[in-house]
Amino acid sequence: MSPKSIKKLLLVEDNDGDARLLREMLAEQESRFTELIHVGRMSDAEKHLAEHAVDIILLDLGLPDAQGLGAVRRAHAAAPRVPLVVLTGLDDESLATQTLQEGAQDYLIKGQIDTRGLLRALRYAVERKAMEEALFVEKERAQVTLNCIGDAVACTDTPGNITFLNLVAEKMTGWSRKEAADRPMAEVFRILDTTTREVIPNPMAMAVACNRTLHLPSNCILVRRDGFEIPIEDSVAPIHDREGQATGAVIVFRDVSAARAMTLQMTHSAQHDFLTGLPNRMLLNDRVRHAIALAPRHKKKVALLFLDLDGFKHINDSLGHPTGDKLLQSIAKRLVGCVRGSDAVSRQGGDEFVVLLSEMAQAEDAAITARRMLQAVAEAHSIDQHELHVTTSIGVSVYPDDGLDAETLIKNADTAMYQAKENGRQSYQFFKPAMNVRAVERQSIEESLRRALERQEFALHYQPKINLKTGEITGAEALIRWTHPTRGPVSPGQFIPVAEDCGLILPIGNWVLREACLQARAWVDAGLPLATIAVNISAIQFRDENFLEGVFGTLRETGLDPKSLELELTESVLMKHAESTESILKTLRARGVQVAVDDFGTGYSSLSYLRKFPIDALKIDQSFVRQITTTPDETTIVTAVISMGRSLKLRVVAEGVETQEELAFLQAHQCDEAQGYYFSRPVLPQLFARLLETGIAQPVLTS
Repeated sequence: MSPKSIKKLLLVEDNDGDARLLREMLAEQESRFTELIHVGRMSDAEKHLAEHAVDIILLDLGLPDAQGLGAVRRAHAAAPRVPLVVLTGLDDESLATQTLQEGAQDYLIKGQIDTRGLLRALRYAVERKAMEEALFVEKERAQVTLNCIGDAVACTDTPGNITFLNLVAEKMTGWSRKEAADRPMAEVFRILDTTTREVIPNPMAMAVACNRTLHLPSNCILVRRDGFEIPIEDSVAPIHDREGQATGAVIVFRDVSAARAMTLQMTHSAQHDFLTGLPNRMLLNDRVRHAIALAPRHKKKVALLFLDLDGFKHINDSLGHPTGDKLLQSIAKRLVGCVRGSDAVSRQGGDEFVVLLSEMAQAEDAAITARRMLQAVAEAHSIDQHELHVTTSIGVSVYPDDGLDAETLIKNADTAMYQAKENGRQSYQFFKPAMNVRAVERQSIEESLRRALERQEFALHYQPKINLKTGEITGAEALIRWTHPTRGPVSPGQFIPVAEDCGLILPIGNWVLREACLQARAWVDAGLPLATIAVNISAIQFRDENFLEGVFGTLRETGLDPKSLELELTESVLMKHAESTESILKTLRARGVQVAVDDFGTGYSSLSYLRKFPIDALKIDQSFVRQITTTPDETTIVTAVISMGRSLKLRVVAEGVETQEELAFLQAHQCDEAQGYYFSRPVLPQLFARLLETGIAQPVLTS
């Protein structure tokens, strides 16, 4: 503010002569001022300041009601933001100097004042007050900013004593700014190395000594005043004066507890299965490599167990993924309970687990653990008010016999696991080199299967069913055949299990159903006498959520009468999840589709379901039919099945009839129908149409 902008000046002076002199001086610059207000007492000044604004105060230090510093303090209290210039006598100069510390901007000595000096003092007073106000605002802004930021800030002077802490620093150190002031940095800001627990050298002193910005090591913790430890990271920089000399340092630090916890969590998540918390494939490989490295040194063996659950998919599909997830968690806990602390259980994904057994004295130790795991998994799991039963198949590989690295050992254990499944499931199998040949063969079949449909390599052959009373063809069973472009014919026994394992059975099964229905409709349209067409349905097809929709959709698309379709299912398929099975069978029966139990007697053989389920026919497995001629004393099952079927009003069909003796036995015991090489091999559609036209007078052996 310049004198030109001073509109009102308050003169507090009890000596009228001095007041008149000052007025005359100001009168010389009359155009620069609007108004001079003169009062002779401090009380009058206080009253005026309470009611009016002024631009500057000129104050005599010897008033009737206020003298010296008391006068300054009262004036400053009445108008703290108004510039103040004091008037003093020659003998009061030391007092006048003290007034500057109380907030006055300048002082004038009576008897030494001229007009120019007066105006200069007033102008400088206004400017200094403006600068003081600006500095205060800037300081306040800095103070608020430092207290509002999320990081902690601490400052020290050159000796390394605390000069400032913001609010966050107070909270993190446990020291208030007032308590910490002038204390050594090391006393307020204790930093330790997380690993060694040694005290970190004072970072402020290091920053000042190096005269550059520094950072603490990455694994530091701050020990709060109460002993609580906080992981921190920071940045330390020296503070310089105008000459560039370090006068202290400032440290900005932050609590990184959450960040470090997140890092640990991310590291854990990257190495562990999210569902079970078990080590994942990556971490398992590291542990296998470590176990292999130690084994020769300790003269021990290492084993890997590859586990795949039997029947888990059915539970997942019928009860839902949440229940399936809880079952996997239950199985994981049981597997962990079967091993030592030095071993490891890993979930590879889906329903597959791999177990590392380190430092084994002999391979038989792996067999003991495998048997323990078979039993642990098989025990009932109580999940969401369900008593769930599931089994597992285990393959075992041993270092160094079956592989020298993690990848080979896991692959060979996986191969052995498939052999365990083929051996009947709920069993374990040690790896044998010959299995690799079979594994390669299986992989080759799977790869070829994936292209077989689009390359139209499949075909359906049809085997007639014969009424044993009339000799007429009553129906046909559709049987899939695969001719590989280089391998030639591949038997269903080779490729159907592979298709089931890799999920290809669904598209293949849908193709078989549609192709069989189209062919049956073509024969009907041609006027050929065909009662039913039978199609085998796998467990995976039957449990697929779109099974019924697929069957009825195919019937609509092909125009085949549902009564002409017979679906063949094995006992094991029907008995799993009996409630949902009953619902599906009733829906099929309501629409006219017939159901036959295939390979009867080889599965659960529970008689109760024969009365519970809407079933139309029983098919006697060919292994029992073969006993009619090979072991005549073992024909009880065939006789019992025929008798049971008749009493339950079910049609009984004998499979695999090949001799006159077998046929005679079946006719003698009043079996309804039969099929087998004695009547005809499965044949292509054209030849089967000829059989429908001519009937079967004698065995047809043409394939």
